[in-house]
Amino acid sequence: MDDIEVLVCDDSALMRNLISRIIDGTDGLKVAGTAMNGKFCLEKLEKINPDLILLDIEMPEMTGVQFLEERKKRGIDVPVVILSSIATEGAAVTMKCLELGASDFITKPSGSTSASIASVGSAIIERVASYGGRAARRKGKQIASAEHYMKQAKLKEIEAAAVKEGIIEKPKATISSSEPLFSPTLFSSAKKDKKPEVITPLRDHGRIDVVAIGISTGGPNALREVFAKLDPKLGKPILVVQHMPAGFTKEFAASLDKICPLNVKEAEDGDPIHPGQIYIAPGNFHIKVEKSTLCNVIRLSSEDQRNGHRPSADVLFESVAKIYQNKALGVIMTGMGRDGAAQLAEMRKQGAWTLGQDEESSVVYGMPRVGFEMGGVEKQVSLENMANEINAMVRDHGK
Repeated sequence: MDDIEVLVCDDSALMRNLISRIIDGTDGLKVAGTAMNGKFCLEKLEKINPDLILLDIEMPEMTGVQFLEERKKRGIDVPVVILSSIATEGAAVTMKCLELGASDFITKPSGSTSASIASVGSAIIERVASYGGRAARRKGKQIASAEHYMKQAKLKEIEAAAVKEGIIEKPKATISSSEPLFSPTLFSSAKKDKKPEVITPLRDHGRIDVVAIGISTGGPNALREVFAKLDPKLGKPILVVQHMPAGFTKEFAASLDKICPLNVKEAEDGDPIHPGQIYIAPGNFHIKVEKSTLCNVIRLSSEDQRNGHRPSADVLFESVAKIYQNKALGVIMTGMGRDGAAQLAEMRKQGAWTLGQDEESSVVYGMPRVGFEMGGVEKQVSLENMANEINAMVRDHGK
């Protein structure tokens, strides 16, 4: 296997050191270079050809935003993942970075980053393996699945070594090898040619009264592409679970609202579910549907994580299957793990229509793959055609 090569750009020498340790400490991942700001990052790109850039935002001389603007002017096509502060002020600029072409973002821990940066190591490895791996394959490199690299991570050892050397303080909470992203139960170990389970629906398809979408890694840009092409006359509500931290989903919804012909908002508890409105689940809250006499409403929940996530696509799909039964369209898209797969199968069992993103267009063919294997995906669709497929299905079956 070839290495996935990364360029780390951050003005903090400590941060560059820690991130480099996390990447180099994972078999198959390699730091190709480091830079202290956007200007030096551009200079490094003249000498090396990384598969991914990890980019800080607030840096002297040339910020992350300024780098992305220059990257766009120069036509540099190396994917970029942002390292962002979790502060509300950081959410708006992070969304601007996505608008400028960044693929995704990772939240730096609040407080003492030196004491807790290792806790985001799993997210760093996931994004590097997903986006960097995808770019590396386009270059002809032999690259394993993103799940493979996640299982190779040695974060506990890296954290312990950094503490021993005095690079970071001992974190209050240590990394557990059983954290969600590293649990083998979250990954599908089936062969690509595994035949999907056969589900016999309890009832025939009905009309489509609601669309429910579950999505994770690769989701921010995938949703931008889909929402920009939705029919302004769609006339049905869309409920979305995008795995994203608290503090970002409101700005994310606002950024989608700028490009979508339908109204997009962060869901609030008690929101009436109106036709032609898109509701994004807020970070750290599950989103459910509650039946009401005049109009179904949204309920938010702080119940335990499901499949390692809150919000969880499984929680949304479970609720939709119960309330709407065969009068719904369920969509599972790019993402690592298996969140949403089991309850998408339940939606199909209830007679709902279901779609899954195909392997070729998925940044990570995890959630949609498991959904397909469990029999929950009725039809696989490319990202390019997903909006048109949703438009056509609601047009043809929404009355």
